[in-house]
Amino acid sequence: MGTDAMSTDATGTHATNPGATSTRATNTGALRTARRTAGRLLSAASLTASLSVALLGTAACGSGARAGTAPEGWGVLETAAVTVAHPPAFKEQGDAGRSRFNAAAATLSEGGRAVGTITVQLGFTEADSAEEAAIGAEAGIALGSTLKGQKEITVAGPEGGRSQARRIDFAFTVKGDRVGGVIVAGLDADRKAYAVRVDAVQGRLGDDDLKRIIESVTVRG
Repeated sequence: MGTDAMSTDATGTHATNPGATSTRATNTGALRTARRTAGRLLSAASLTASLSVALLGTAACGSGARAGTAPEGWGVLETAAVTVAHPPAFKEQGDAGRSRFNAAAATLSEGGRAVGTITVQLGFTEADSAEEAAIGAEAGIALGSTLKGQKEITVAGPEGGRSQARRIDFAFTVKGDRVGGVIVAGLDADRKAYAVRVDAVQGRLGDDDLKRIIESVTVRG
């Protein structure tokens, strides 16, 4: 959501409200637009690396975990700023195996090929809010994808608190497979952007498992 002096249109570009037309506001808007554009270029290059994967298939795991915790038997992707749980069939990638743009990643493989990914990116764009982090993350979604919407959510934060975030739902096609994607984006404890992304071939990842992944996202203190 925009500040009192600014609003955000459908393209993600800040527009000045009638009551905030000072030179300072105009310059601030131009600076933020330039920063966001630079962030989009980096984000597009980095997040596109995961678009070549046609994705997820996992067995259902136990439910009932509290928000910000890993369900029993699941693994956890840990970074300095954010953690997220992953189903046990996913194997965490080491530094040599994952894209340099990802701080952490887990992959599900079938028949020798990757069919699922969960990734974490840190500092991929300049952002002053969860909304701006989400705008940068959207730039990494492939052209031709269908954006299903963005909504405000909260994720587990430091010391048992809650942290503002945005959830972006989208879909795209890879090698004939229709893939559903979700990105959770926000700011970490140091006010740096993060994005947790899950891609799944439709019908291969249950809604309950996807919910558990999203609910496990935790911003570290």
